[in-house]
Amino acid sequence: MTANVPASPSVSLPSGTVTLLFTDIEGSTRLWEQQGPAMGAALARHDELLRRSIGAHGGHVFKTVGDAFCAAFHTAADGLAAALDAQRALHVERWAESVQLRVRMALHIGAVEMRDGDYFGAPLNRVARLLSAGHGGQTLLTESMRDLCRDHLPPLASVKALGEHGLRDLARCETVFQLCHPDLPQAFPPLKSLGAPLDKEAPSIAVLPFVNMSRDEENEYFADGLAEELMNVLAKIRGLRVVSRTSAFYFKGKDIDIPTVAQKLNVATVLEGSVRKSGKRVRITAQLIQVANDSHLWSETYDRELDDVFAVQDDIAQSVVKELRAALLGAGAGRAASVDARAAVQAAVTGRTNDPEAWRLYLRGRSFLVGTQQEMDKSIDCFRQAVARAPDYAMAYAGLAEAYTTQAYLRAFDRTESVGKAQAAVTRALELDPDLAEAHTALGLVRFFFEWDWEGADAALRRALELNPGSQAANEEFGNFLITMGRLDEGFTRTSEATRLDPLSVGPVHNLAILAMIRGDYDQAAAGFRRAIDIDPNWTWGYTKLARTLARQGNCEEALAQAEIAERRLAGGAAPLSWSWLGVTYATCGDTVRARQMLERLHALEEKQYVDPVTFAQVHGALGEVEVALDWYEKAFADRTPNMVFTAILPGLSPELVGNPRYQAIVDRMGFPRAEG
Repeated sequence: MTANVPASPSVSLPSGTVTLLFTDIEGSTRLWEQQGPAMGAALARHDELLRRSIGAHGGHVFKTVGDAFCAAFHTAADGLAAALDAQRALHVERWAESVQLRVRMALHIGAVEMRDGDYFGAPLNRVARLLSAGHGGQTLLTESMRDLCRDHLPPLASVKALGEHGLRDLARCETVFQLCHPDLPQAFPPLKSLGAPLDKEAPSIAVLPFVNMSRDEENEYFADGLAEELMNVLAKIRGLRVVSRTSAFYFKGKDIDIPTVAQKLNVATVLEGSVRKSGKRVRITAQLIQVANDSHLWSETYDRELDDVFAVQDDIAQSVVKELRAALLGAGAGRAASVDARAAVQAAVTGRTNDPEAWRLYLRGRSFLVGTQQEMDKSIDCFRQAVARAPDYAMAYAGLAEAYTTQAYLRAFDRTESVGKAQAAVTRALELDPDLAEAHTALGLVRFFFEWDWEGADAALRRALELNPGSQAANEEFGNFLITMGRLDEGFTRTSEATRLDPLSVGPVHNLAILAMIRGDYDQAAAGFRRAIDIDPNWTWGYTKLARTLARQGNCEEALAQAEIAERRLAGGAAPLSWSWLGVTYATCGDTVRARQMLERLHALEEKQYVDPVTFAQVHGALGEVEVALDWYEKAFADRTPNMVFTAILPGLSPELVGNPRYQAIVDRMGFPRAEG
């Protein structure tokens, strides 16, 4: 990264009142770590575009720090126009696939002092804090900046109030505004609070990945598994909000301080530790940190035999509950007079095994659960090995049922290939543990995707949440089910809760974006898919679904660029559902040649394996061949394919189906409950 570079004093603005524009690239540290050479080239282009926009409006870049720019302008109108021009230039730039730069900006006006070519004063601190609260692609303004430029906005530009927000190191809340323009995304996640955690309704904790001190792959799984098992135990304790695995593990291997982690995950306490394993001996250290005053509530070191690791997990969980007891007691009206830590932990560990190797195989299976075809196969293989070693391992059977169900949907398999195996696995899980939330979640998925038992799916997913209200997976799956049933407001509430429990997980963010598509809010949908890509740049579905969203917006240039990224990522693998979405994108943008190429791929694959007819139907519909599409939907209904569960909401994604009586007749035969009006 570039160094701290002050500008030449000869071109500086003098001391006095100036407009400050600060910028930086969201996620640049990760990009440098993973894409160093490509990032170097992209940063050079980024610098060129920024300097051009700033210079065109009389601005002066007085400092660069890494990828961050600090510029000053004579007037608020000049600063605003420069920011808008820069964001438009960055937005339309064709970045390399691996470095999709998203730049956030902040503007403030105030009195500063010039010394040795650099500015000093409180306004710099204020604009820097405001910048840190934003997201890539977003331009934020302070209230004083908004007041001065409200009558001098560029054509088509507007300013949106985002409410009051607490910014770190600043004594009072700031009213924050966002610069909007129809050429740019306008919908973003909530601002990042830089003060104390916002969630004060219940005690909250993040269990960070335990550091592997032994430095080999097998022990890495062991260390990760210890943290994940602690999350599972703590998540089942009433009144305690536990950040889910995806978000907590987002910080693995990254040099980020605890307060920053806590702010990003919105928690008040953090559990961290390390594991050193040698032969059958293991040393585990753990410490519970209260973020507000950076103090250790509790710490302990355990030297045990490997076979005793589950007892260590229980000891740690009980210690955490004891330390949080006061908070738990005050978390809500009607709570019992005391919290028995041992009883709470023992009630939370149902469904697991005492076989460490089966447990390790289960954890490996979970890590592969939603991925490529090869990874899905590995997931199923790991779960099979786990139950072979431990035939009474209910959690592994639940994982196996979920894997078969997910595989059938994502890979568009014939339902008969997976339904029997999924049903057998979930039945066994419930036989072993009727009160296992994960088993009821898996049962809900089987009833939903395979059996089309809407009432049964609803009941199973509700039961999972009754057993474990803090389960991110149960909240996410129930939210997805509600959205699919057309109960959009309920689905939004449940999915938002999943996002709160796991703020850095792709799944709930994706589901909210799909909900926005259904409602026709393509700006919000595009922002959601971009957010998902920011969380996981390797998530191919994000590029595929962003492409279709942009195509519906009429932004075909960028839609085709995103589709190209998806195509490169899919090269060499059979991905019928993704090909279908790409075919719709091409057809929507008028590229019928490539749309028909997607159909040809699907037909070629059909000669080797079953392909869900819905994948053909969507492309034909987008090509305007509605009757052909309806023939494919009829076949999918006859085959009872998993993708038919989305037919009630599909017109929100495929407008050619709106009001079609033949399509409505198919939807009616599905027997969905009455949706929202």
